[in-house]
This record gives sequence, C-alpha cells and structure tokens, in this order.
Amino acid sequence: MAKIAWIGVGVMGKAMAKRLAEAGHELTLYNRTAAKAKEAAELMGAKACDTIEEAVRDRDYIFVMVGYPQDVAEVMRGEAGIFANAPQGSLIIDMTTSSPELARELSQEAAAKGLRLMDAPVSGGDKGAREGTLSIMAGGSEEDFEEARPLFSVLGKNLNYMGPAGCGQHTKAANQIAVAGATAAYTEVIVYARKVGMDPAQIFQAIATGAAGSWQIDNMAPRALREDFAPGFFVKHFIKDMRIVHEEMEKRDTKLEMLETVLAMYEEFSKEGHADDGTQALVELY
Repeated sequence: MAKIAWIGVGVMGKAMAKRLAEAGHELTLYNRTAAKAKEAAELMGAKACDTIEEAVRDRDYIFVMVGYPQDVAEVMRGEAGIFANAPQGSLIIDMTTSSPELARELSQEAAAKGLRLMDAPVSGGDKGAREGTLSIMAGGSEEDFEEARPLFSVLGKNLNYMGPAGCGQHTKAANQIAVAGATAAYTEVIVYARKVGMDPAQIFQAIATGAAGSWQIDNMAPRALREDFAPGFFVKHFIKDMRIVHEEMEKRDTKLEMLETVLAMYEEFSKEGHADDGTQALVELY
C-alpha cells in the first residue's frame, strides 16, 4: 500500500484518485475548492485536507491533476506549495497537460530540493479515467517511471516512458494535435450527413471500422449526436492545450494550419459562452 497525496479532484482527477483508493492505497486529497475535496474523500474513503502542506506531509507519492500551467506552478512553488512541504525523496507526478518548458523548470527545482518530479499527462477522457484505460505519457527519470509503474497500471493500459523531463508534455501536445483534427472531422461528418439528408449515426456505423475510424468517432461522436454536451473534457482546457502547441511551434517559427484552424473555431465557440461545455459540443458552432 502506497501513501499518496492527490492534488486536484476535478472530472479527471476525482476518477483517477478513486481508482487508486479502490486499489487499496491510502490517499489524502487537496483541492482549491475545499468542498470538492470533502465530497471526493467521502466517495472513496480518503482524507480531505485543507492545505497542501497537510496533504503531502508524510506521503511517498504526490499526484497533481489541475487545470492550467499556472495552476501547476502555484501548487508546486511557494511556502504553501508541494516543494516546500513534501518529504525528502518523495516522487511528484504531474498529470496535468501543461507546458514542456515548465515541466523542465519544475523538474530542476524539485531536484534542487531533494525531490523527484515526472510530467505524466494522460489521454482517454473521463471514460478512460473511470475505467483505468488511460494512455500515460511520462517524462523524467526512467528509474522513477519504473517505480511508479504499479500505480500507473491502476490508471491506464498504455504506459509510455518518453524521455527526460518535458517529453511527456511534448507527447501530449502531439496527441492533442491529432485529437483536434479528429474532433473537427467527426463534427463535419455530422454536418455533412444532415445536410444531405442522411442519418449521421448510420454513417458512423458504416465508416467507424474502416480507414476513417478513430477513438473520437467511437466515444465522442455518439455524445454529440445525443446532444450530450456535459464535459468529459472541457472546451476551455482543450483551448489551453492547443495554445501550448501554438506556443511551442511559434518558438520554432512553424505554423500548423489544421491546429490553428481548430483552435480558432474553439476560441470563437468559447466566446459564445461554451467554455465549460465538453469538446463534443463543437457541432453547436456549425
């Protein structure tokens, strides 16, 4: 049994922490909105903490799953943060989709304080988080990755060590490029089918097992057809992810045309009041 602190119990974090608790590990939970931590703790038999200091005090492993790069920096740094309060030698695993540059900086800061840090973002959405079928992309020490493998195996089925600090985040950026294209593609299939007077569900059934098949068609297109726009993955977080890609490419004087087009569509959609919808709600923009 591992002693684990879990920082951030949103849609993904709550489901992932619950799996670790159900696997027999001892969890402490912290969330910026304390009521969410208390609700999650009751659900999984964990302990809710009012501060990060209390949550990480005697933990061997500290998982972080928050919203934005600035949130990652906030929970790591400062007198009230993880770095100042985690036990020496503990392994911090940041599963937030964040900036590769920040991941490298934080890894160096952690090492200077006698701590270990990995960036290990995930893909698979809320369904993958609940079912333990996530794809995990880890950057950092390979030795630390192997140490964390038993915990990762509770959360995911596709476990990947990608290289030094920041490489997990670069891999997730690549993942989000592919997701952007697939999401726009199935959305336009729906629009096309309706415009030509056919049933989109019937068309998806015909094409899903051929060359056009994708995880997005299998898992998100049915939600869009049901007009179930509840967030398995928030529009606002997808925009954040695509902006990270944009920033990385700007540094390298490169433009990814498809990614930029999808990003512009989601930014417009967000301005219309849909930031807290799920990504499958894009069909509403059309």
